[in-house]
Amino acid sequence: MAADEQSTPDAHRAARLAPLPNHRNVDTSWWQELWRRHAHITTPLRERGLECEIEFGLSAYIVRVSLPDDSYLIISPPQEPPSERLPGNPEGWIATREHPDDQALFEVLYDSAPSGDPGAPQRPEAHHGSRARPLIEAIDHRLTQLGLLPHPVVPHEGSPVHPAQSTPHPRQVPVPDTADHARNYVYGDAILALTDRLNGAESHADAAALLHQILDPINGLLERLGEFFEAAGEKAKEAVEDDGFDLSYDLADAAAEIRNLGEELHVAEDRMRALTPLVPAPRLPSTAARAPSLPPRALPPAQPRHMR
Repeated sequence: MAADEQSTPDAHRAARLAPLPNHRNVDTSWWQELWRRHAHITTPLRERGLECEIEFGLSAYIVRVSLPDDSYLIISPPQEPPSERLPGNPEGWIATREHPDDQALFEVLYDSAPSGDPGAPQRPEAHHGSRARPLIEAIDHRLTQLGLLPHPVVPHEGSPVHPAQSTPHPRQVPVPDTADHARNYVYGDAILALTDRLNGAESHADAAALLHQILDPINGLLERLGEFFEAAGEKAKEAVEDDGFDLSYDLADAAAEIRNLGEELHVAEDRMRALTPLVPAPRLPSTAARAPSLPPRALPPAQPRHMR
């Protein structure tokens, strides 16, 4: 299917993902766009063997996740009042477990949506907002308790890495002193070091391992960068000036753009690994070989001189 070709370009990845939904909308552009916008939610769940579907809820699109005991998860943005954000990037996520034949089964696994009642206490995960990693970790934890996770994973474990990859170890970067702050950019230098490793990668598998460090939807650099801008936005709100709120919106938009970039490139790692290196052309000698020199031509014999 076209949607699976966009999210799983080679057999290595497709073999370990739960299948896509099977209906006529899967090949339509509007459904594929919805699927792309929710890939940071559906891809980690499909890697755990859970089948996902995109449906329309009360007022927004939701992710429905089928479970082995015929119950299901509903992962949705706030529905009442509806979210004002684009699909896939709400103010927060609400994950519930329900059963079609057992109305008594209803539990909230996760709720990071802001409360509409100022006096009501918020759940502990409310400060996570739309971040995907805490949501996936909460689902991992609860489904593991229930024995409903087809492919259990270690907490904080990202997407599996191909054995042929040489995954780089994260470098410990010290925080600069105040005196050196103006001239030291240790975090930028860390990315430069990663770029140097990419330039020196000996194979496409090694390059894919480095891309994994950037693009992993749970622990990758782009996800961490999105969290950074979200935190910066929250800090901007802690100001007397009205511009603090304006700045917080700009920073929240930046976080969303970074996550959208990660969604668009989430298969780049597998595409890189599937590449075949060019066959080096045979090297020609720098100078043409000299032809062997001919032996010197013999001079004709001198004519005898006649005497008068």
